[in-house]
Amino acid sequence: MKLLGIDVGTGGTRAVLLDGEGHVVSSATAAHPPFASPHAGWAEQNPSDWWAAVCGAIPACLEYGKTAPREISGIALTGQMHGLVLLDRDGSVLRPSIIWCDQRTEVECREITERVGTARLIELTANPALTNFTLPKIWWVQKNEPDIWARAGAILLPKDYIRLRLSGSRATDVADASGTLLFDVANRRWSQPMMEASRVNSDQLPTVFESCEISGHVSEEGARATGLRAGIPVIAGAGDQAAGAVGMGIVRPGAVSATIGTSGVVFAATAGPIRDPAGRIHTFCHAVPRRWHVMGVTQAAGYSLRWFRDQFGAVGDPAQDAYSRLMAEASAAPAGADGLLWAPYLMGERTPHLDPNARGALVGISATHTRAHVVRAILEGVAFSLRDTLTIFAELKIPVQSIRLGGGGARGDLWRQIQADVYGMPVGVLEAEEGAAYGAALLAGVGVGNWTSVENAVDATVHISKRIEPEPHGVALMNRQYGAYRKLYPALRGIWRD
Repeated sequence: MKLLGIDVGTGGTRAVLLDGEGHVVSSATAAHPPFASPHAGWAEQNPSDWWAAVCGAIPACLEYGKTAPREISGIALTGQMHGLVLLDRDGSVLRPSIIWCDQRTEVECREITERVGTARLIELTANPALTNFTLPKIWWVQKNEPDIWARAGAILLPKDYIRLRLSGSRATDVADASGTLLFDVANRRWSQPMMEASRVNSDQLPTVFESCEISGHVSEEGARATGLRAGIPVIAGAGDQAAGAVGMGIVRPGAVSATIGTSGVVFAATAGPIRDPAGRIHTFCHAVPRRWHVMGVTQAAGYSLRWFRDQFGAVGDPAQDAYSRLMAEASAAPAGADGLLWAPYLMGERTPHLDPNARGALVGISATHTRAHVVRAILEGVAFSLRDTLTIFAELKIPVQSIRLGGGGARGDLWRQIQADVYGMPVGVLEAEEGAAYGAALLAGVGVGNWTSVENAVDATVHISKRIEPEPHGVALMNRQYGAYRKLYPALRGIWRD
């Protein structure tokens, strides 16, 4: 038995092949062209580019793994969330997809909130209206491209366009659907009131499945294009956040991950839908049946360090990569960076402020501070921003029994220790972090009966390799610094707005 996970990301599509025990057999990635930005803040991709990448990544993955198509027992999909793919009634793409990072819909978000009402919107969908979500993009097309909207026969999310091309099935999963603002997250179904408020018909929307259910089978056309065999079950899968959480073992209440990529995400599995009346965190259906998840997002987490690297470079041994050199620099500064604070709001902020106009700030700098202090302050500031989500979790009584680190924040000893001290509890690092495609492949295994549940799949395949304990002195110091960090946004907000 072999299992295939396909991740339709922003920069490329990744295919990961597992054996029946969950070991990675092979993987392959095919790049997408850079997304187009016809105007400032816009971001669009052509769905045909995703399909071309899928048709390249899958055969390469099978070739690297010396695997025949007949050995594949199941496939599951994951990918970038929130993107809008509009098809006509014949299934042809009507316009480039408006993807997750597009920021053109600030006006539409206000209009949705005004029409539905702030409290009612969170009651219906468990989330506020944000520019990243799919529904504001639909409202934008309705207003600005009415001729295209009049021809719209189907609304799909990015990975679900690939499902359509692969299997002919117009379907999605509960986790990805949760990020549309058209979904009743608490009841795991499309929201009739939101459809009515948005002039969206139910026949335009895909059928919704739980993440480990079979949504269709590889068609003859899909098999010819990808080199697979026709008839392989295509499991529903999940949006990249939920699938990535499965791959990290975050499937039970109390389990939390803190992942630092370009953005930063703190993700917790929950036993029920937990609504934040202030809309500071997202509440979505999880990829695990009868489970939900909450998450907070820092827009410019790892991007803060990348920004410093791009603008000011890294010093030290050129044989090391730039990030290793930056970490070595930061190690030369003391914990707390001698009072220097970094507010990582380079691209506005989502959690907890929901403020697209927030801006980054380096506060408290003096003539005695060095580059090392600045880099250390950036690492600590990003960790403080993720702690903001944990603070909201505590307020909402969301259990946090363990934290697992992912992304760039899991790869350096210094940043691991900073996070343990800032969060005030032990943090774990996985033996191997394979990303959302790995989580999707595990869901495929559950869907075809290789494991009896998502929890069993995770228990059998996902393991902690190292645990980092917080240092008492570091915890006390980080608590004081976090108290000062929390004062930055209220103090500077008026300056940014002016």
